[in-house]
Amino acid sequence: MNYNKKTVKDLDVKGKKVLCRCDFNVPQDKATGAITDDKRIVAALPTLKYLLEQGAAVIACSHLGKPKGERKESLTLAPVAKRLSELLGCEVIFATDTIGEDAQAKAAALQPGQIMLLENLRFDIREEKNGADFAKALADMADVYVSDAFGTVHRAHASTAGVAAYLPAVSGFLIEKELEIMGGALANPKRPLVAILGGAKVSSKIGVINNLLDIADTIIIGGGMAYTFIKAMGGTVGTSLLEEDRLDYCKEMMAKAQEKGVKFLLPVDTLCAAEFSADATPELVDTMAIPDDRMGMDIGPKTIALFSDAVKDAGTVIWNGPMGVFEFPAFAEGTRALAKALAETDAITIVGGGDSAAAVAQLGFADKMTHISTGGGASLEFLEGKELPGVACLLDK
Repeated sequence: MNYNKKTVKDLDVKGKKVLCRCDFNVPQDKATGAITDDKRIVAALPTLKYLLEQGAAVIACSHLGKPKGERKESLTLAPVAKRLSELLGCEVIFATDTIGEDAQAKAAALQPGQIMLLENLRFDIREEKNGADFAKALADMADVYVSDAFGTVHRAHASTAGVAAYLPAVSGFLIEKELEIMGGALANPKRPLVAILGGAKVSSKIGVINNLLDIADTIIIGGGMAYTFIKAMGGTVGTSLLEEDRLDYCKEMMAKAQEKGVKFLLPVDTLCAAEFSADATPELVDTMAIPDDRMGMDIGPKTIALFSDAVKDAGTVIWNGPMGVFEFPAFAEGTRALAKALAETDAITIVGGGDSAAAVAQLGFADKMTHISTGGGASLEFLEGKELPGVACLLDK
């Protein structure tokens, strides 16, 4: 896939109407609807401010939650418009629909230097189905399309890919950074390249492991997915997470790593417990011999030392997925220690979105990483080497 895409800086947007796809899918208080974390709104500001400063009239759009084509007042973007107004220091005009009369009238009246926000795109079923008529109606309101919602680029939706059939399409600053840093790490990494994969399931990382075996120098496996590899090696895993139907795949991957000369590191000791609970008592055991009535919950001290040593002299480290049940304090040390090791290395450190990004932020190491991806599913598919529809549709440089 070509990561070298045109950006907002490659277009003259003065006096133009710009449809800008943002990611305003923010967490809200269920009772009051108040936004509980505005990080995604803040992340959109550089692109929106640039467009406004360049004299564009900006039509921002986003989805929120999963309304499945129905209008749900609990998922209106009105609170986002209010918060965006506060952050930008100017009025954000809010349209009460997406492509209806209100949106069209407000878009037609929009002047250079003004910004409006459309109502939740997913209130219309055609958004997720990439309906050509819906995409065209969105495009008809604007002269240019800017894509800046990396968390949605793996989806071929009307607002992420469809509109590019009708408008010149470029990336905003958020997507530009993702393509530059993550694309660079995959296409031309500073070596050695160490990939750390954690999380619950092998099945969700099959494509990633396959792709990284052709690129990485070292692959580290932790988290719940490690136990399927341990079982494939002949170990006992007790009641730990296990995907019986992936044992052959794990054997194949380990053989492929050996054949390609890729170091493949698995946990050597494990903190286990009798039950999946924050109050469970941690017990340290050899990873190959987890008792029948115990489940693995985190990596142990020898594994922490092994994994930390592997990232010490790395040129690039890509990390996707925690090392254990980091939301339980008694089983958070593996993830915390690895985040600390990444914070202390001189390597380019890239944290995939989702749980790993949450863990790094929660543990206080976010500002020490080179890049934290804004997309969970999108960054996974990126690491798999898949073509991302919302990136493929942008103009090449």
